[in-house]
Amino acid sequence: MQADLPLGIVLPPIGVPVRSIGGHTFDFSRQIAVMAIVNRTPDSFFDQGSTFALDRAVAAAVQAARDGADWVDIGGAPFAPGPEVPLAEELDRVIPVIEGLTAESDVVISVDTFRPEVAAAAIAAGASVINDTTGIHDPRLADVVADSAATLVITHSLAQPRQAYPRPQYGDVAGEISDFLRSRIELARSRGIPDERIILDPGHDLNKNTRQTLELTRRFDEIAALGFPALAAVSNKDFVGESLGRDKADRLAGSLAAATVSVLLGARIVRMHDVAAAVDAMRMVESILGWREPVYETHNLG
Repeated sequence: MQADLPLGIVLPPIGVPVRSIGGHTFDFSRQIAVMAIVNRTPDSFFDQGSTFALDRAVAAAVQAARDGADWVDIGGAPFAPGPEVPLAEELDRVIPVIEGLTAESDVVISVDTFRPEVAAAAIAAGASVINDTTGIHDPRLADVVADSAATLVITHSLAQPRQAYPRPQYGDVAGEISDFLRSRIELARSRGIPDERIILDPGHDLNKNTRQTLELTRRFDEIAALGFPALAAVSNKDFVGESLGRDKADRLAGSLAAATVSVLLGARIVRMHDVAAAVDAMRMVESILGWREPVYETHNLG
């Protein structure tokens, strides 16, 4: 366990905390990465297509990097139930955004996809992270990552891609998610992905209702105890809205609270829509934990 943290906080250790991702070095024993979200889809759950146009998607990605995002996560096919997005269309949505962003910034680029073909093309275009919200539904995706230098985010979810999963049931939500992730870690290893290129996401709201997601959040330390950097994708999700009675446009405060609690229980990456607010919140958490020096000091030092 990591010791000497304030407020009695004890964080589970990470097996390989220092990671080289996309030319950047992250020390997840004392650092929180902010992952921005750019969805080039007409039906994304939060932005409802506001970054569907190519120029808007590239501009949003570049602005996220300027606002301090450590990673930018680009998606061309939503997780939510709906018609299948053809492979060629997903490629046409994602690859030009990667190319536009790499021309403007060296920020780490992540691609949200479950297709091995998209993963391969994304890595070739400059992506360093493949964010698979289906938990390696297709093992060939793990093969693509293994044959590259990319990192794989393994997410807990139960449904087939873009399929509904009504009324999910768990006897022990955090325990069952942990067991699922353990099995997927072993699958990734068997396909040749080393531990230093694996990140875990317990999948807030993915095939989980609000009460289940709240329990998962307060037991996030059990996910972190698996020994890998853990990602908390909490931004503007329905568990925040239902907990507070807030519409999507009014969930920032709740999202920041959920992200902060997740970090204090072991999360090391937070996936957020409002980059500037999330960066400030996470840098403040780092400062409180003693991981980061103040930018300047003048108060009561005159």
